[in-house]
Amino acid sequence: MSLVRTRFAPSPTGPLHMGGVRTALYAYLFAKQHNGQFILRIEDTDQNRYVSGAEEYIIESLKWCGIIPDEGVGFGGVHEPYRQSERKLLGYYQEYANQLLEKGHAYISFDKAEALEAKRKEAESNGQHNWQYDNKSRLIMDNSLTLSKEEVESRIAAGEKQVIRLKVEPGQTVTFTDMVRGEVSFESDLVDDKVLIKADGMPTYHLAHIVDDVMMGITHAIRGEEWLPSAPAHILIYEYLGLKEKMPQYAHLPLLLKPEGSGKLSKRDGDRLGFPVFPLEWKDPATGEISSGYREKGYYAASFVNMLALLGWNPGTEQEVMSMEELIKSFSFERVHKSGARFDPEKTKWFNEQYLRMQSDIDIASRFAETVTGKNLQYDLSFVTAVVKWVKDRCQFESELYEKSKAVFEAPTHYDEKVIEKRWNEKAKSFYNVLPQALEGVADFKAENVKAVFEATAANNEIKPGEVLQLFRVLLSGESGGPDLFMMTELLGKEEVINRINMAIEKLK
Repeated sequence: MSLVRTRFAPSPTGPLHMGGVRTALYAYLFAKQHNGQFILRIEDTDQNRYVSGAEEYIIESLKWCGIIPDEGVGFGGVHEPYRQSERKLLGYYQEYANQLLEKGHAYISFDKAEALEAKRKEAESNGQHNWQYDNKSRLIMDNSLTLSKEEVESRIAAGEKQVIRLKVEPGQTVTFTDMVRGEVSFESDLVDDKVLIKADGMPTYHLAHIVDDVMMGITHAIRGEEWLPSAPAHILIYEYLGLKEKMPQYAHLPLLLKPEGSGKLSKRDGDRLGFPVFPLEWKDPATGEISSGYREKGYYAASFVNMLALLGWNPGTEQEVMSMEELIKSFSFERVHKSGARFDPEKTKWFNEQYLRMQSDIDIASRFAETVTGKNLQYDLSFVTAVVKWVKDRCQFESELYEKSKAVFEAPTHYDEKVIEKRWNEKAKSFYNVLPQALEGVADFKAENVKAVFEATAANNEIKPGEVLQLFRVLLSGESGGPDLFMMTELLGKEEVINRINMAIEKLK
């Protein structure tokens, strides 16, 4: 295999959807697996939909995910420029469009928007709901196929707006091998005459991506399945240009589906169900609306990438938690699913939980210490590390650490009413009146020693430990559940445990 070169070519029309990140990820994994190169190209030919800040957002998102281009916008490279608007100024797209015109595989169209709309409505009134500009309709339209050469030249000279369209030859079967779907065939009679150069001189995606892929030596083009219906036109363009041998292998990826399993995953679904669909938080420059991002929600980049990789692909084993290096080693398009992949927000949280547990306690503590300090609490790093060790298995995000461990930093101001009502009886009161004195005698206030004294005191007072154990947690933390109870006593220390018991007894009188 020659040097593998893949590319990610998003349009800067807004924030990068997680489906786009997955496309970039698969292109990156495939390139790196074959010691190849991954390129970032910005397809900004649709200037009407250009959104300020979107390009920077795309680059920052890829960097956060660890999907680092070898060349491209923001990274440099031998094929600069990598923005299509800049490449258009160098005449690349017009040059290839002219080749198609000269070979009779493209033509000039003067049809105005209102005339095209009128044709669509006329077709709809006749029961034809999918009218298109193609080999059947082009001979009754306003184009260089129906006009004399002199009239065409005259109208161009007069500055009349025009577009260049692909001339699809009927009666052909267009076949190509898709890396995900295998052999795919289309009849050219059903393929429309795509616009290649718009009235403003900008190329459309249909021409631009082909020119750029050829010039940049792209060997494999990975994109979403929404481009599959356009694929036959793209294959024909390569053929008409005599560049079939330079055509990359295509892979059309399945859609990411709503959690319900039907329909494409959208921002609206995230807003409705409370999860992000973008890697980073995005503020719409026009409306000021803020859309949540995985980074700001507290997800690790590695867990987000791991989750995305397995949305529509599997390694053929039971392994789910995989590093970038493992993903690179295992990835293959043969195991990419043909059908859509249902997104599960809860599974995404599960992935983050696994990555949280894989972090070292000291690393987490170094970050968590900032939260503790921010609450005007002073504890050394060794204590914060012990707290992390105690509580992290009950968290899915680092942002939950303080709430889950609050009991060791703050004395309770309330006590779980249900437990108090059920358990706070004369027998329990008698036990807790003598427990503080018993705890005073514990020389080494380790969890196991406190537990032993607690159980011995219960036995001495003819009470089962289970009858007063949940009460012990409530008196110390106010809550009925939480991480290991006796580890909490060790973290609190003897003086604080005894003080909290006595304080609770006073409040519950």
